[in-house]
Amino acid sequence: MDLDTDELVNGELGGYHFQVLGDAEDDLFKLMGRMVPRIRRLLGLQHVTTDPYSPGWHIADMLVRGQISWDENEEGRLTLLVIDGRQVTWRQFGRMLMTFAGSQFKLEIKDKSEEI
Repeated sequence: MDLDTDELVNGELGGYHFQVLGDAEDDLFKLMGRMVPRIRRLLGLQHVTTDPYSPGWHIADMLVRGQISWDENEEGRLTLLVIDGRQVTWRQFGRMLMTFAGSQFKLEIKDKSEEI
């Protein structure tokens, strides 16, 4: 059994998504008890920020966590990132990465139910 919850943005799914997996016999309240601390912890993290002296979003602390989502505007040709509950296009994310040109990076993909 799994418990899923999604954030609504302007009446549509599009922000945060959380999932907790459990056994088929697990009590839903038990699963919710595992999900709520995860939601609180992730909502307390900020991976992108704004700078009054430089336009656009910027990576806050050399680490970005988020989800890979579907970009309806690209008709299935490109994904969309959801970072801090915000929808971020690859172009926007690329601009954020410009600060780190010449740096190395590691991309690790995890199941949506795993802790990140």
